[in-house]
Amino acid sequence: MPSSPTFVLRHVALVSRNLARLLPFYRDTLGLVARQPDARTLTLHFSPESPAVITFTEDPAALEPAERVAGLFHIALLVPDRPALAVVLARLIERRQAIEGLSDHGVSEAIYLSDPDGNGLEIYRDRPRADWPMDGEHVAMFTRALDHRGLLRELPAPPPAAPLAHATLGHVHLQVSSLAPAQKFYTSELGVAIRQLSYPGAVFLAADGYHHHIALNTWGDPARRPAGQLTGLTGFTAATSRVTAPRTLADPDSIAVTLEPLA
Repeated sequence: MPSSPTFVLRHVALVSRNLARLLPFYRDTLGLVARQPDARTLTLHFSPESPAVITFTEDPAALEPAERVAGLFHIALLVPDRPALAVVLARLIERRQAIEGLSDHGVSEAIYLSDPDGNGLEIYRDRPRADWPMDGEHVAMFTRALDHRGLLRELPAPPPAAPLAHATLGHVHLQVSSLAPAQKFYTSELGVAIRQLSYPGAVFLAADGYHHHIALNTWGDPARRPAGQLTGLTGFTAATSRVTAPRTLADPDSIAVTLEPLA
């Protein structure tokens, strides 16, 4: 594992038909810093000083897919430790936010939910790498019930007002119309390596020995994205040592992937 990262996820871009219904969720429920530089743009930040990690562009004419199509499965926000995850869970409970899943993956503990547009979100904390279940050189993630009562016992007092202030963009999980071409694109163009193949219909990819920066799945048999502006994910940005100047590519399902040099 290199002493400094060679790959860092930076930003996710999405389209919404209505920014007004998203703002209370991200600002008040999750506690992110929300800014509106213009009437059609909502940027979300972990702290007042940090750059935008998610940007929504409003397009009332964008189409909401009538069937499952390739695109976002979830955006995953990584908090620094277990007490920070406890703060997030307690905040969601206090605000009566619907929670779709609470999972222990061996490498991590995760909370799953969706925003008002139906975009999936994961908020998680990693276990120390020395404790990750392994299968040879690959990670051996699994899905078990999270010990949420034990998690809440780690709630600090008083809880911080901004639970995601020290979070980072941990990974992006995509639904793809075909696994093989998507896997080939991401391994060849981004330089990420296969980290796990044991989940049916999914592959987990990462750089620097991480469990996954990019996940791909074909669960539910998503169709290829139709032409035209759709709601949901349009693309994401990563910084990598593989490039010396920014460039944007399109994956096999027309998701824009922007690669930037590492600072």
